[in-house]
Amino acid sequence: MGIRSTRGSRHPIGARGVLFPSITLGALVLLFGVYAVVDGVFAVVAGVRAAERRERWGALLLEGIAGIVAGVLAFVWPALTALVLLYLIAAWSIIRGALKIAAAVRLRRTIQGEWLLGLNGAFSVLFGVLLIAMPAIGLLTLVWLVGAYAVLFGALLLGFAFRLRRLQVLRTSHGPDQIESIR
Repeated sequence: MGIRSTRGSRHPIGARGVLFPSITLGALVLLFGVYAVVDGVFAVVAGVRAAERRERWGALLLEGIAGIVAGVLAFVWPALTALVLLYLIAAWSIIRGALKIAAAVRLRRTIQGEWLLGLNGAFSVLFGVLLIAMPAIGLLTLVWLVGAYAVLFGALLLGFAFRLRRLQVLRTSHGPDQIESIR
């Protein structure tokens, strides 16, 4: 797959990233900022809704605030060095992962498949720790790490969502007291 330039030549998208690393870095900063803010807003909304239902809401609210702050910082300081972006993403990933692990521990008696959420959190923490432990690898490698992280993160959350969907179907088709015997 390629993109036609103004001169009419075709360069693969990946080659442009290698040839123009500053553009790749700028795109990474913008994409991270947008993703973190949007994800943070959704987490805050989920936390508020949980509070309205008198459910646990603190971890969701904290996750949302951390995401929004990380995203806003990425927009406010776009010219910061690669190392600062690296540590910003690492800290956000570690906080988010720890909160996902905490949620999985809370859910372990409520649903099956909570291990997917816990594994998701563990991978998020590992991702953040690896970024801190190996900053010399550089930000271009971060582009690959973010891509792999996003794919793995999404796949684990999809697996968890399917488990939750199955539980919802069981609850609507059988009484709550019958779910335990169906599992």
